[in-house]
Amino acid sequence: MMRIILFLATNLAVILVASATLSLLGVDHYLSGSGLNLTSLLIFCAVFGFAGSIVSLLLSKTMAKMSTGTQLIEQPRSEEERWLMDTVADLSQKAGIKMPQVGIFPAQQANAFATGWNKNDALVAVSAGLLQRFRPEEIRAVLAHEIGHVANGDMVTLALIQGVVNTFVMFFARIVGYAVDSFLRRDDDSGSVGIGFYITTFVFEIIFGVIASMIVAWFSRLREYRADEAGANLSSPHAMAGALSRLKAESGIPDQMPAQMTAFGISSHMKQGFMALFASHPPLDDRIEALKRLR
Repeated sequence: MMRIILFLATNLAVILVASATLSLLGVDHYLSGSGLNLTSLLIFCAVFGFAGSIVSLLLSKTMAKMSTGTQLIEQPRSEEERWLMDTVADLSQKAGIKMPQVGIFPAQQANAFATGWNKNDALVAVSAGLLQRFRPEEIRAVLAHEIGHVANGDMVTLALIQGVVNTFVMFFARIVGYAVDSFLRRDDDSGSVGIGFYITTFVFEIIFGVIASMIVAWFSRLREYRADEAGANLSSPHAMAGALSRLKAESGIPDQMPAQMTAFGISSHMKQGFMALFASHPPLDDRIEALKRLR
């Protein structure tokens, strides 16, 4: 139920932000009797394309805490929590960023994530299962990986890339839709569009959306390698490789990370064949091999 509420609230916020922005910019409708206004269309698509990714970025910490059940550590209540806070503080100082919020989420799967709208206002959280079963040097390496994401500004970059691909998916789908509809209605001088525009636009938004998802997934895989490298530099290549090996050994444990958080975790279940093009994470074997080359 909570995920449905979050989904509806986010989409309502996107619509309100986009509508208000278009009104302030004074953008008229991109379809008129004289044809397709490409400038208005591009602005329309950019506003809606970026509104979704930016709103999601700004709400990312709140959504992450609510969807995963993360409990923030305000005051350490145990030696384990104190060690966790001290470790994150040390790694943050080494990475040159402000100390992020630290939390634990109740999942038996070994995982961790980082999110936030900028590197000095982030959240780093680890699962209860990871804390229970990983050695201290492996937990430190996992935290270093997540701090690497924050220091690299990966959350902001991913949001911007998502905004760009959203914009061009909407833009080119509508151009193709208008072209097909114009061909089908070439003997109609009314200047309006028919059902062909909407059907074609819908179909090509799906097609272009699939291609866009591959692009975003490719970047997500690339940033995992960069975060692994940052984790190795902040802890050690040996500890980072050991943490990834432990994650591989536990790959049989069901993935409890919410779907909208999968890309932000340190690990996710691998996809095979064609679906590997949509994977947010590279295979763990490839990541371990990359760390060996780094050493």
